Amino acid sequence: MKPVGKKHIKLRIVLIGFIFSIFLSVIGARAFYLQVFCSSWLSEKAANQYEKSLIFQGKRGTIYDANHREMALTIDVASIVAYPPNIEDPEVTSRALGNTLKIDINSLKRKLTSDRSFVWIKRKVTPKQLQQVKVLDLKGIDFISEHERFYPNKTLAAQVLGFSGIDGHGLEGIEYYYDSYLKGSACKSTVLKDAFKRGFDTEKNVMSDCSGNNLILTIDHNIQYLTERALEEATVKFNAKSGIAIVMSPKTGAMLAVAHYPFFNPNAFRNFDQDLWRNRSITDLFEPGSTMKIFSACAAIESGKCSPNTIFFCENGKYKIGKNVVSDTHSHGWLSLQQIIKFSSNIGTIKVSETVGPEYLYKTFRNFGFGEKMGIDCPGETSGGLSHYNRWSKIDAGTISFGQGVAVSALQLITAASAIANDGVLMAPYIVQAITDQNGRLIKSSGPRMVRRVVSRETARTVKKMMSSVVTKGGTGVNAALKGYSVCGKTGTAQKIDEKGTYSDEKYIASFLGFIPAEDPEIVVLIVIDEPIEKHFGSIVAAPAFKKIAHETVNYMNIPLTANKPFKRLVDARTGPGGKNGVFKGINGKIRTVSGTGARD
Repeated sequence: MKPVGKKHIKLRIVLIGFIFSIFLSVIGARAFYLQVFCSSWLSEKAANQYEKSLIFQGKRGTIYDANHREMALTIDVASIVAYPPNIEDPEVTSRALGNTLKIDINSLKRKLTSDRSFVWIKRKVTPKQLQQVKVLDLKGIDFISEHERFYPNKTLAAQVLGFSGIDGHGLEGIEYYYDSYLKGSACKSTVLKDAFKRGFDTEKNVMSDCSGNNLILTIDHNIQYLTERALEEATVKFNAKSGIAIVMSPKTGAMLAVAHYPFFNPNAFRNFDQDLWRNRSITDLFEPGSTMKIFSACAAIESGKCSPNTIFFCENGKYKIGKNVVSDTHSHGWLSLQQIIKFSSNIGTIKVSETVGPEYLYKTFRNFGFGEKMGIDCPGETSGGLSHYNRWSKIDAGTISFGQGVAVSALQLITAASAIANDGVLMAPYIVQAITDQNGRLIKSSGPRMVRRVVSRETARTVKKMMSSVVTKGGTGVNAALKGYSVCGKTGTAQKIDEKGTYSDEKYIASFLGFIPAEDPEIVVLIVIDEPIEKHFGSIVAAPAFKKIAHETVNYMNIPLTANKPFKRLVDARTGPGGKNGVFKGINGKIRTVSGTGARD
């Protein structure tokens, strides 16, 4: 080979080597730059291609009754999803899913042909539906685990518990009021995807760290159950529109049972009328009728102007006030204050209120909590309706004293009665006694809270003794008498206002309010039956339901019999020192001979 040829070959080799060296240097520099200065960005970009971060809500906390029995809990369920880019035949897939899940096929087809990479098909399906879809083995269809709220006791205390929606947010009742405590925190979970964007692995998170807190109620599952059964029986027996029953501890203000009829199942709340969802014991108002008379009696005795034996002329059943005539169910002549309560005389109660005066009567009612919220830890509480005494006419003052012209909630009524049972001390009602975390550590607790003293101990005990006569022979509440126990009670029968704004002769609210044992009350029970048919007296409709609830509750709570400890009653004016027709001083100081007849309310 000539020297010139060799020289050209060497030059080409050097040139090619130089070019390759430049390329290698550039590649090396680029690699160095990417590895050193762009590593974080590249790692993130790579992860985005095979990882997907999903935000899950932690499990909602559990709601327990007073004995730590589950009332509401969260369970794992499956939801069906689709990845539209992976769907081979949207027409066939949408038809198969639609027929299986009972979903509109056209709507499904629009989802499966959309530009989105992920769509929900149906959330929180039943185990049967899940299995049916799995058997179809459809490409692009996947299953995701979610949480669902479950109420194991179905209708039990449903209006108190409320319910939560599909996304785990409380919508009614305790679920709504304590939503910030119950709901779980947001948890981030990483899903690994293959080249077809199918998930094949999930990062395991400690879900317990994201779970919500638990609630422990004052509601007792057993007392709640027997209360609901008794309420249902009474409401159905008298073909009533609805009913409410409450059991309360007068010494603490704890709600032991809050029952409503008709029932509803929070597991399927959408299948029930919305009117059944709310806790009507705290949201709905009604005129209490004769149960209000015990608070008028408290005002009379606390004022010092009356004693249980002070007598009033009851106008033989008809009393004219201006253009209005007030009637009693049975005509009465002279009755003592104790008899006015026992026989539930409207006219007698008006005479008592006239003695006390509207201002003192109003202040006493306000002290008992009427016309204001009681502050219970439930949503939607009403303050009731009690107008200022300056706006009362003479007839208003009279009718309000026996429970017409004033509006109360069932919660207000039983809380006020509990103050009498608790020797004149008003306790704040409450329904959640503790909040704990998932490990059982106490976060917050609630307990008995005194609001104020309403009346003196002596006044409360005097009225309790008067109320005990209501369930004795001749009293309106004899159907509430319980063998072996001393009972205090008061019947109520109130006319409802119709569409025309006048009192109806066909629509009534029958109620009974009482506590047991009379000497040292452990429970207060209120029964309210709305629009019973044919029979409407509280003594007939509501008193037997009280008796059943009280009987089963005292047995459950192991409250000792009091038959061997007779409750010292006040002297009955009809059987007092003067014989069958006792002799007492009337309100005007004159001597009157008392005679009376029984009544029912």
